[in-house]
Amino acid sequence: TNDIISHNNKQGSEMQFGATPEQDMIVETVRSFVEQEIYPLEDKIEKLGHVPKEIADNIKSKVKTLGFYAANFPESVGGGGLNHVEFALLERELGRGSMALTHFFGRPQNILMACEGEQIERYLTPAVSGEKMDALAMTEPDAGSDVRGMKTTARRDGGDWVINGTKHFISGGDHADFFIVFVATGVDETAHGPKKRITCFLVDRGHPGFSVLPGYQSVSHSGYHNVILKFEDCRLPDQQVLGAVDGGFEVMNSWLYATRITVAAMAVGRARRAFDYALTYAAERQQFGKQIGKFQGISFKLADLVTEIDAADWLTLAAAWRLDEGLPANREIASAKLYATEMLARVTDEAIQIYGGMGLMDDLPLARFWRDARVERIWDGTSEIQRHIISRDLLRPLGG
Repeated sequence: TNDIISHNNKQGSEMQFGATPEQDMIVETVRSFVEQEIYPLEDKIEKLGHVPKEIADNIKSKVKTLGFYAANFPESVGGGGLNHVEFALLERELGRGSMALTHFFGRPQNILMACEGEQIERYLTPAVSGEKMDALAMTEPDAGSDVRGMKTTARRDGGDWVINGTKHFISGGDHADFFIVFVATGVDETAHGPKKRITCFLVDRGHPGFSVLPGYQSVSHSGYHNVILKFEDCRLPDQQVLGAVDGGFEVMNSWLYATRITVAAMAVGRARRAFDYALTYAAERQQFGKQIGKFQGISFKLADLVTEIDAADWLTLAAAWRLDEGLPANREIASAKLYATEMLARVTDEAIQIYGGMGLMDDLPLARFWRDARVERIWDGTSEIQRHIISRDLLRPLGG
């Protein structure tokens, strides 16, 4: 399962399928960490419903010792310097563990690479070093996938910006020291109707006029919380703008769309773990005098599941490889995110089916995997949005 796409010929004439020793090391190191440091804590966090600070700090400390904190950032700013394929491998292995706990493995938002001037010292550097944690804030009660439909606005007032509005479903916001917030800063009249201009701001927790409130209780990823952000005449200077004023889509498209690869990769990792449970059980459990894995009803399930997992794995790594090669990858990333997350739903469901009633009991983590899988088809762009991206990419060249 560690084979990946590796492109060694810069003329594009040769593609090799196989992991380098360095990539094998990434997979083995991260998988070992997850198995030794994350798995033993999962039941406790599931029952607590949150990650105590001492546990979070301990995970961060151990990751820093390994040299993997902020591995998705270039070495020039203190990160690990992994390319897209290598980072997808890392995320795939982290996907095996509880998201509430692996959150502290430390992968700040790449969009912080857009920091300039004093923003580098205030936000980028401490995020990469682990001194501060960030959270991304786009979604609103009336604007999820429709980013231009957001109602949180910033208006000019005496040289500053005054922000009003609400954000919700902000993942990991309970641990964030600052937030990367997208708001509407104007409207353009176009032939297709009014379109809002979007600007990205960096907002510190505790800033006047800005409140971080508890979010909703989710059935997926217990202990990994979402929060609600309230802006009430929150005044910010120009220094808090990330990128250019009205340039929110530019920084978003430059840095954020590849996050869908992360979701796909983590879905593959979680599916592998669920499949391993099902495979082992099918080989050990006996009914009617023989292993249940020898019954075609089970053996064919196993064959279908591993084929789907492998397909999702390759789709994901192929999309990451295209990014590393500087090739267009929007459709390929959408395909990976769509297929991997829907595959995860099927794998977790069938793993439970293979176990029978025991699969739903708390003695096993399968029911948790099943619940956790549900959100993957929604966040970072719903399955419907991914299908829209894919079909639009196919039809546009034909005038559609």
